[in-house]
Amino acid sequence: MVDPAAGPSRYAEDLRLAHVLADGVDSMALERFRAQDLTVWNKADLTPVTDVDRTIEDALRSTLSRVRPRDAVLGEESGETGHGSRRWVIDPIDGTKNFVRGVPVWAVLIALMDGEDAVVGLVAAPALQRRWWAAKGGGAWTGRSLSAAVRCQVSSVWSMRDAFLSYSSLGGWAERYRLEDFLRLTREVGRTRAFGDFWSYMLVAQGAVDIACEPQVSLWDLAAPSVIVAEAGGRFTDLSGVNGPAGGSAVATNGLLHDDVLELLSRDQSDDDGAGTAESAGDADADSQTTERD
Repeated sequence: MVDPAAGPSRYAEDLRLAHVLADGVDSMALERFRAQDLTVWNKADLTPVTDVDRTIEDALRSTLSRVRPRDAVLGEESGETGHGSRRWVIDPIDGTKNFVRGVPVWAVLIALMDGEDAVVGLVAAPALQRRWWAAKGGGAWTGRSLSAAVRCQVSSVWSMRDAFLSYSSLGGWAERYRLEDFLRLTREVGRTRAFGDFWSYMLVAQGAVDIACEPQVSLWDLAAPSVIVAEAGGRFTDLSGVNGPAGGSAVATNGLLHDDVLELLSRDQSDDDGAGTAESAGDADADSQTTERD
């Protein structure tokens, strides 16, 4: 059996480090989850940030500065530091709105990019007692621990009418005048649910969901999930079909459905009614001013 901690990947040691990093902050996050004195601010884009977001990112940066001093770091809260071709990409709490409201679906996202390629991804969801992880060439894995891990594999669903779609919100699509594109997709699939955030992509990787998509998302939201989906046998692109997490939007599928999904989501340039659709649906998620994430 391939070692679920690493596999035969050249990035095996980096993946092991990602687990060590997550080990160091899981307890920090859990201690502040549902804390009565949790401090929450609104950032310039009106999305929330908590004291634990900043504490976790600072802790991860501190460790990386000691053990990978030549690597750059990009984090949601403190931007980018360093100039190396290898870059760690961190979202300290993906699903901050869930975290603030006491919903246990949130995660620490840790990824490594080598040049333009995302090569290591780890999603740690301590409130769910689960992690997902992958390194390029080593497969994707999930479990409560390394010793109790199982391999992730995307579904084999090939028909849109049998497909299961997950998304984050309608408001994000409306604000970008893409709601009709998205609704076109929902009418073609067999089932839809708004699991949202990292959870949608991990369900694709596990084969429980077949399609996940978001119209505007940041690199720190996508870098880790993109590796896991790809190593589970799926495909991860932006809305224009460019592979990888850097395009500012996301479409993740089991691969078999990907081209059909992209076609359905492609804007009909002859349809100029998008602005009206956006106005009518804009209140569906009024606080998503720049991305669907928090």
